[in-house]
Amino acid sequence: MREHTIELRVRYDEVDPMGFVHHSNYLRFFEIGRTEFLRASGGRYRDMEEAGQLVVVVRVDCRYRKPAMYDDLIQVQTRIAKVTAAKIIHEYQITRDSEVLVDATVTLAVIDRTGTLQRVPDALRESYEALD
Repeated sequence: MREHTIELRVRYDEVDPMGFVHHSNYLRFFEIGRTEFLRASGGRYRDMEEAGQLVVVVRVDCRYRKPAMYDDLIQVQTRIAKVTAAKIIHEYQITRDSEVLVDATVTLAVIDRTGTLQRVPDALRESYEALD
């Protein structure tokens, strides 16, 4: 298994005046999905940060299909598409009652505290590979 799904309830502060989730909030939903996926696989970003390894977003490709609205219960599915020595690629699908609202791909890299690119830590790659 290289995917993980969580449910979130859309809060009032996440919607715009039309009652739709503001597009920027989907990035927050992806972050929550990614963090919970890592936690479910036995890892924690906090441990990486304490070791001086910071995970940064280097690319986002997002397709908005239909809006989520205030008080909707949405599902955020996070999938590991690819892990290389230099990057981690996640794919996301946000749904409401099995209806696809958003599809996205997010590419991450690992840097140190000076901003220098680092290899994806072996422990992280191994934890994701163990999900197969």
